[in-house]
Amino acid sequence: MEADHPTIKKMVNTIVEENRKVFSRVEKPETFKRMIPLLMEKGLENINLSMFSETTRAELLNVLGAEYFRRGDQRRAIKAFVLSGNQEKLVEIGDEYAKIGLFSDAIEAYRLSNNIEKLTKVGDKCLEEGKLFDAVRAYILINDKERLIRVGNECMAKEKWDYAYEVFSALGNIDKLIELGQACLKDRQIGYALKAFEKADSTDHLNLLGEACLKEGLVSVAMQAYTAANNEMMIQFIRENFDEKMQMGF
Repeated sequence: MEADHPTIKKMVNTIVEENRKVFSRVEKPETFKRMIPLLMEKGLENINLSMFSETTRAELLNVLGAEYFRRGDQRRAIKAFVLSGNQEKLVEIGDEYAKIGLFSDAIEAYRLSNNIEKLTKVGDKCLEEGKLFDAVRAYILINDKERLIRVGNECMAKEKWDYAYEVFSALGNIDKLIELGQACLKDRQIGYALKAFEKADSTDHLNLLGEACLKEGLVSVAMQAYTAANNEMMIQFIRENFDEKMQMGF
């Protein structure tokens, strides 16, 4: 029987029409809602939606994400909206987190939605409320150098040396790193002083730090400072005269 025979054509057209009706039913929102309990039981991580069109997958994931959000499972809601590319819903989740002061989670949601405006606002809010770590993270994500300088200075004023180091390192601001190192040295935060001077690649300040550490008997730290400064003379001096202390961890 030839493929263009009227009976064959009718059979093919019937099959195509039935398939169209089936997929039309599947892609209706009310059908999605009926599928949600089953999909949630299986778990978002275990669902395979590759057989659907991109549009259908996105719609199904959006319905699933909305249900997770309604039930308070923000982690899975975020994952569903990321997979569907629904930035509006991600911002909505970020707003909910921000309202209750969960700024780290809000920042993550805004990051995933690539919303610069929201990241800026939440960063400002965090700085205002003294949530320096979250402010730093938000400003780093949007690469706002002016705001980073401001929060870095605030970190230094409050002696949050680790946050200040993260800010000025991210900026690559040599002057601020040296200023930070000097403040840390004055506060006897030798480890942070070493990190700051090393990041700034300041040979002079590394040598000064090495000298200060030797005076206090901190031979191992002095060795690190002189090594970072490539001061071969002082490296040899310590090895020849204080090797025993080095081995003892002083």
